Amino acid sequence: MKENTTFGELKKSGYTHKTISEEIQHNLIAKIKAKEPVFEGLWGYEDTVIPQLKKALLAGHHINLLGLRGQAKTRIARRMVSLLDEYMPIVKGSEINDSPFQTISKYARDLVDELGDDTPISWVHRNDRFFEKLATPDVNVADLIGDIDPIKAATLKLPYSDERVLHYGMIPRANRCIFVLNELPDLQARIQVSLFNILQEGDIQIRGFQLRMPLDIQFVFTANPEDYTNRGSIVTPLKDRIGSQIFTHYPQSIALARQITEQEARVSLSDRETIEVPELAKDLLEEIAFAARNSEFVDAKSGVSARLTISAMENLMAAAKLRLIEGNLERTAIRLLDFMSVIPSITGKIELVYEGEQEGAEHVAKILIDQAVMSQFETIFPRIGKLEKQGVKTPYTDLIQWFDENQLQLNYSDTDTDYNGKLNAVKPLVRLVDENTGDLNDTERNFCMELVLWALTVNKKLDKSEAENSFTYDAPGIGKYYSR
Repeated sequence: MKENTTFGELKKSGYTHKTISEEIQHNLIAKIKAKEPVFEGLWGYEDTVIPQLKKALLAGHHINLLGLRGQAKTRIARRMVSLLDEYMPIVKGSEINDSPFQTISKYARDLVDELGDDTPISWVHRNDRFFEKLATPDVNVADLIGDIDPIKAATLKLPYSDERVLHYGMIPRANRCIFVLNELPDLQARIQVSLFNILQEGDIQIRGFQLRMPLDIQFVFTANPEDYTNRGSIVTPLKDRIGSQIFTHYPQSIALARQITEQEARVSLSDRETIEVPELAKDLLEEIAFAARNSEFVDAKSGVSARLTISAMENLMAAAKLRLIEGNLERTAIRLLDFMSVIPSITGKIELVYEGEQEGAEHVAKILIDQAVMSQFETIFPRIGKLEKQGVKTPYTDLIQWFDENQLQLNYSDTDTDYNGKLNAVKPLVRLVDENTGDLNDTERNFCMELVLWALTVNKKLDKSEAENSFTYDAPGIGKYYSR
């Protein structure tokens, strides 16, 4: 098809004109029949969002994706490009992607009337048929719809009443394309009004020009429910013109959250080969986000973006990489101590309620890490009792008593051999882990040892004092325990 360079050749080739909705539906149906994935990389949406998307597209609807931050709303819209034909023919030189079969601009109409089948055509790749605009308060009608261009009028010596002096905005230029308007509630109400006819009748009006332009656009809007009250709202007539509103959501399991983080985190191949990440550490990282979404200190209406764990994983790997560089080491593994490096990734990704502001962002981040540790700990080890009867032995008695006469200092910069040697020197800790875990490799086993120590400090059975580059574990009352 791409070899055709004139309108006549295109017609002889058997090409048939399709609206963008028909085009998307045709390719969607083909993918479904071929059992091919339609929206790749959208983990956790297979049984919720994606079926609704398929129905909306088959219905030919414009779509509003409604969800909290970091729920892949924009990614969904970008994935829709794969449902377009690889190439699309347009009248060569057209600013608004005129189809030679259905011309709507004066330039294209005049050219086809003059040249007929000899009208030159060019081909647009589907990657160039995606338009995206962030709806900031300073966006105006001229940006989206268009305006009169006085320079063009002066250059061409045309009156302002001539259609050729118009400068088209982003939406007309997105004719026969996908147009995504992000954060729709941030768009001023008077600007939202300008979208009414475009969505319903395809009419646009520029500075008094009454243009009948049946624009052919697949609109996708995104919005955050928080925006409806805090910053603005979607005006009711506009919502009425959007065919389908689809709610997105966060991953509903640790396993799905891990898939997203592993897919999105920017970790080089060399880092993956030299830094071992225990499976428990990956689960713990995701558990922090789950703890944040349920925390009394975090504003649930704002949500906790999936970008928190993505950024945290990158920081975690960076901490281990720094140890490799500073110690001139060849390999290392992620330690629980390294999780203090993810605090900057947490503090920048959560909105605190009043109680959280009183605690402080960094302190809330430490609380979330503590909660995540306890959640993972209790899936492996016996629950730590808050009160014990005197003389009654618990699974942790020997370990706690060991610290009556000993101290354990773990340093960020320790080599793996030194670090693991310190942990394995605590014999009651070794026995406890071996009794409660299965066949683990050394890295997983050592991480479990750290998990036990951390959980005991959270339950105030041990003290943990934090220095710039180390943690020291002591019997209660000996070390400096940070207050939660």
